[in-house]
Amino acid sequence: MRVLAKDKEEKVLAKIEKYIGDDVQNLFKRPDGDYCFREKKDRVYYASEKIANLASTVAPDNLMSFGICIGKFTKSGKFRMHITALPILVPFAKHKIWVKSSAEQQFLYGHNINKSGLGRITDQVTKYQGVIVLSMSDLPLGFGVAAKSTPECSNADPMTVICFHQADVGEYIRNEDDLL
Repeated sequence: MRVLAKDKEEKVLAKIEKYIGDDVQNLFKRPDGDYCFREKKDRVYYASEKIANLASTVAPDNLMSFGICIGKFTKSGKFRMHITALPILVPFAKHKIWVKSSAEQQFLYGHNINKSGLGRITDQVTKYQGVIVLSMSDLPLGFGVAAKSTPECSNADPMTVICFHQADVGEYIRNEDDLL
């Protein structure tokens, strides 16, 4: 377990900023204490500094995980966010998409969201903006990238892709070996 290098930290923060905007600093200074990012075997963990300090006392071979695994670095050096980051993103998310109950299952199987499955969308979503995907009852289902801006969505054809799938809660079952 080690502190993230500057270049890796910039990649992680840039990816998170895509979804929560300029509120990234709120992740570190929270009412319940200070939080930080740590890296172990190309995986990035988000934990309180207290837990990170306690985890540093454990031998690296004996430590499997700590805090919340928010993603990993690929072999090419890119950062890929996991669905386990969803509880961190939802409270700070500015741009959201609500899907109809008829489209929830398709999204949970890893498919993109079409206009016919769109329930609501927040104002001022730009094209290729990171969005949190919610059910109509405000249950977080995952996150994706907006394929169309909010004004373009109102005039789109029903079969037009509105949101590109990035991650969904169905991955807990489909990719359980790769998440931790």
